[in-house]
Amino acid sequence: MSDFYVKVGDSVSFSKTVSESDVYGFAGITGDFSGNHVDEEFMKKSAYGRRIAHGALMIGFMSTCSTKMIEHCNGTEGGETPVSAGYDRIRLLAGVPFGDTVFLTYTIAEIDPVKRRSVANIEVKNQHGVMVAVAQHILRWVKNP
Repeated sequence: MSDFYVKVGDSVSFSKTVSESDVYGFAGITGDFSGNHVDEEFMKKSAYGRRIAHGALMIGFMSTCSTKMIEHCNGTEGGETPVSAGYDRIRLLAGVPFGDTVFLTYTIAEIDPVKRRSVANIEVKNQHGVMVAVAQHILRWVKNP
């Protein structure tokens, strides 16, 4: 292992076609049954014209990317437990209708081996290349006892 698990520029990707069952499952777990997500007739009258996924579901997909990065760098093999310290600069830039495919890229932008953390930039684009969300993610490696 080098000085740290990851290095600036390390990157992982994830893609998912957002289905109606994904959105309804997420609504059931969170209790967020906003018409934006579950009422087709309501959304037909909106600027979107149809139901869209929860922004928080996109953040859940971002979490998948952090897990993939931990797996990519064997981040659980060094006597530390990698944990999320949070997401910053989250922006939901466009709606994600049912049936769209989102493509996420998680790229390490900064590392601090002394503080045992990394910062990644996350981009979420749809199948047309339109950026639908962005964020930064802080990942910490906490020493095991």
